[in-house]
Amino acid sequence: MRVPGPLSWFRDGFAGWLETACYSRQVRALHLRLMADFSLWLEERGEANAGLSTRLLAEFVTGRRAAGCRTGLSMRALRPLADYLRGTGAMPPEEPARPCSPADEVIAGYASYLRCERGLAAGTIEAEIALIRPFLSGRVHVSVQDLQSLTAADVQAFFLDRARSFPPSRVQRPGTALRSLLRFLHLRGVTVSPLAGAVPSAANWKLSGLPRHLTWEDTARMVDSCDLDTVTGRRDRAVLLLLARLGLRAGEAAALRLDDIDWRAGEITVRGKGSRHERLPLPPDVGEALASCLRDGRPAAARGREVCAGVRAPHRPLTRGAITQIAARASQRCGLGTVFAHRLRHTAAAGMPGAGASLEEIGQVLRHQRALTTAIYAKVGYDGLRSLARPWPGDAA
Repeated sequence: MRVPGPLSWFRDGFAGWLETACYSRQVRALHLRLMADFSLWLEERGEANAGLSTRLLAEFVTGRRAAGCRTGLSMRALRPLADYLRGTGAMPPEEPARPCSPADEVIAGYASYLRCERGLAAGTIEAEIALIRPFLSGRVHVSVQDLQSLTAADVQAFFLDRARSFPPSRVQRPGTALRSLLRFLHLRGVTVSPLAGAVPSAANWKLSGLPRHLTWEDTARMVDSCDLDTVTGRRDRAVLLLLARLGLRAGEAAALRLDDIDWRAGEITVRGKGSRHERLPLPPDVGEALASCLRDGRPAAARGREVCAGVRAPHRPLTRGAITQIAARASQRCGLGTVFAHRLRHTAAAGMPGAGASLEEIGQVLRHQRALTTAIYAKVGYDGLRSLARPWPGDAA
C-alpha cells in the first residue's frame, strides 16, 4: 500500500516493523492505511514540516470520528504507528500528564514517595491515589500549605463521611490509605502534628472467617481443561499451575521472567510485594508445564523477557488482569462459576496443613511478612482440629 505525504519515508520501515511483530497481513494493511490517511491529513493541514506529537494524533482521531470513519477511531488504534514513530525518533516520547491543579501536585509527590520509598507497584499506587484524591481535592486550593491548618476533627469528619459509601467488609481500605497520606504529609513537614492516629478504626474481627478455596479435585479439573494442542492452552496450564501449586499472586505470575527460572537448581525467583525477590523450589509438574509453554507456547516475537505473553500480535507481556482472566475462563469451562486467581493461592495454602506443613512453612511459601497473616490457614486443617473439638452437649456421638 502506497503512503503519500510526509510519512512516505517511514512506510517501508513501518511495514517491516509490523511484520516482525507478527501482525497478520490483513492487520498490517489496516495500519498502513491509517498511516497513509494520517500522512495526507498532515499535508492538508500544513503540518508536513511541523514536529509530530501526541496532540496531532488526537486531533486526527477526532476528525475521523466527526467524518464518520469506521476505523482508527481511538488512540489505541494508532498505538502501533505511534510506537514505531517514537522508536525512530520522529516523534518525541509520550510525556506524563502534568499536574493541572495544586491538589494534583501533592498527589504527584505522594505517588513518587509510594513508588520510590515504599516500593509499591503501579496498580497499588493507582488504587491508593483514587482513595485519597477526594480528600486532597477538597482541601488544597492554592498550594500544599493549605494543609497546614488541618486538624484531627477534619480528618475524622472526612473519614466518617466517606465510610458511608463503602460496604462493611471494605470500610477499612480508605482509612488505611488516609493514614498513609497523613504520615507522608507529616514526614514532609506539611502538618505539624502526626494526624494518622486521628483516623477512626473500623470494627474488624481478625481470623473470623475462612479463606475461600477450592478442593484439589476442582483445581485439577481447571488445569486439565486447558487444550494442550493449542498455544493458548499450554500457556494457560503453566499459569494455573504457578497459581495453584506455588501460591503465586496474579501480579507475581505476570512478572515472572525468563531469567528468574534456574533450571539446574530447580528454583524460581518470585518478584513479590515491596520489590522483594524470593526464591521458591520448582515442582516437577510446574517445571514441565513451563518448559512446554516456553518451547511450544511462547511466541518467538514476544516482547520483553516475561514468561507469559499474549498469543496475538504484538505479543506483549500479560498483565495482572490477564492472569486473573485465565483463571476465570478455566473455572467457567468446568462449571465452577467465576474463580479468580487469588482463590487458587488460598487453595495452595489450604492444602498444606493436611500434608503436614506447619504454619511457619506455609508462611514461607506464601512469603508472608507476619505470622498473623498465615494463622487463618490453621482453621482449614480439619483433621487436626477434630481432636481439639469437645462434644456438643446432649449429642450422643
